[in-house]
Amino acid sequence: MTAPSPALSEERVPTFARGTRLQHDRVRDQWIVQAPERAFLADPVAAEILRHVDGASSLGGIIDTLTIVFDAPRDVIARDVLAMANDLADRQVLVWKA
Repeated sequence: MTAPSPALSEERVPTFARGTRLQHDRVRDQWIVQAPERAFLADPVAAEILRHVDGASSLGGIIDTLTIVFDAPRDVIARDVLAMANDLADRQVLVWKA
């Protein structure tokens, strides 16, 4: 993952780009990000983050929730969530709600 963009703030609200979604493959018991003409396997941590992308929750809200779920330091969770969100926005998987 890349370092988060300085412009990326916890107030931003991510949503999946048009035609992109997170789907659980029950046969393989694997989370997959499906996008037009491509797919990404999501590791368990990425899948947990992406399951909270609902178009209403801010990055800060997602970070707060995951801090409780994983009982981990907020700064560690924030670094990982912001870096992943930045990377997926660069790949046009996530977009920012206006």
